[in-house]
Amino acid sequence: MTTRHEKMLVVKNAASNLVRGGASAAVALLLPPFLTRSMSAEAFGAWSLVLQLSAYVSYLDFGIQTAIARFVAHCTERRDAEHRDRIVSTALLCLTGSACLAFSGLLLLALFLPRIFHHLDSSMVFDVRVALLLVGGSLSVGLPASVFTGVFVGLQRNEVPAAVIGGSRLVSAVLLVLVVYRGGGIATMAVVLCLANLGSYTIQYLIYRRVGAALDPSMKLSPRRASKAAARELFDYCLSLTIWGFSLLLVTGLDLTLVGIYRFDQVAYYAVAATAVTFLAGVFGAIFGAMGSTAAVVHARGDHAELGRLVVVTTRIGMVLLLGTGLPLIFFGGSVLRIWVGPAYADRATLLLQILVVANIVRICVTPYVLALIGSGEQRRVILVPLLEGITNLVCSAILGYFLGALRIAVGTLIGSVVGLAGNLFYNMPRTHDIQFSIREYLRDSLFRPILCFAPFTFTAVFWHTITSAPLRNASVAAGCLLSIVLFWQLALMPAERKRIGSMAKARFNWT
Repeated sequence: MTTRHEKMLVVKNAASNLVRGGASAAVALLLPPFLTRSMSAEAFGAWSLVLQLSAYVSYLDFGIQTAIARFVAHCTERRDAEHRDRIVSTALLCLTGSACLAFSGLLLLALFLPRIFHHLDSSMVFDVRVALLLVGGSLSVGLPASVFTGVFVGLQRNEVPAAVIGGSRLVSAVLLVLVVYRGGGIATMAVVLCLANLGSYTIQYLIYRRVGAALDPSMKLSPRRASKAAARELFDYCLSLTIWGFSLLLVTGLDLTLVGIYRFDQVAYYAVAATAVTFLAGVFGAIFGAMGSTAAVVHARGDHAELGRLVVVTTRIGMVLLLGTGLPLIFFGGSVLRIWVGPAYADRATLLLQILVVANIVRICVTPYVLALIGSGEQRRVILVPLLEGITNLVCSAILGYFLGALRIAVGTLIGSVVGLAGNLFYNMPRTHDIQFSIREYLRDSLFRPILCFAPFTFTAVFWHTITSAPLRNASVAAGCLLSIVLFWQLALMPAERKRIGSMAKARFNWT
């Protein structure tokens, strides 16, 4: 069974990840309103495209950072320091090679930029090239630096990278606002973001040198500790993660680029919708990102049933969070966008937002299961579904986008997410051996219970626009929310969980 200490570690690491994700979420929420009102739609679209193209560098991580966290946690549990150091040292060399490969790719992309994006204004080509090399180049340096993030996560000290990376995001956002306020262009914005990224990598390395030694004095990283055997072990573990990463690129990483190729005038509006969705995904990933290391520890103990229970419980909680944040955007997205980025963007981005939110709820709900696979080392058994989802998304988005524009690219993403969910339920889960749970239980407790909880809210939201009386309209929404809260207590929470919450409330408020 999972000990109380381990459960507290999950909570602490999840909270740390939430702080890190919260910083990113704050930037994602607060920066676009200023940029959309201070930059032209073409300039904002070009900046968004630079960020998207630069983000491709992160896919050359090949899942090695995740592997480091898993091996550090696993080897620490087994007290195998020598094996751990060989893995981490080899990973550092591999990611250094990835950084060189990434920057070479950026140079080629910058060279052929006008040929790829035919509708990009010629007056912006030079600035976009400079911005791409600066932002993408700094992310390339971040590949070998991510080794230290993986080590801290594996040692269950998620608060260290959370503080550094989260702080860097906030500082860079403030500096970007100052640059735009003073009339700076895309190239100047890229300089600021580049310096902020490099600064965060340096700080994290210095903390590793000081704090890492105190956490585990036996850890020694050196190129001389790298080995071919460790490289083969990393390759074996990361092959499936690489396919997952490639599939994720096909699912979420190419949509904005396709819009830029086919309909550059719609990039800014698609970017706004995608940013809101990325915010949801980031919060969800931050909360449950700590599950991977815990799953590795439970798997090392050989408790497959407990690992299954962990998946079912976290999926149920995650589904409640997804629906609680996603449904308001689906039904009231237009109003939210008008307040957030202004009516001009709201008029052209609302339907895009609604489709992308639905697609991501469908896709993200199985994240705890995927994290458990990674933590248990069983992800190599299930590489077909992510690849199938990615290819489906790419083909549908490319074909629909070519003929019908940005809206149909979003529809392609929705089609791919449905394929991915079906594949996980009916192909992957029956083949998973080290994570023991009933698919019937998973569907009933993890998915259907949260969906039923939000049925009253969904019903009132659907008919909200048809009610002419404002007081009656507000009262209906309030009633729907209240009923959903009641159903959450009765359906989404299990009896033991309700009892535990009641006991905590009594102890906290001295109820008798």
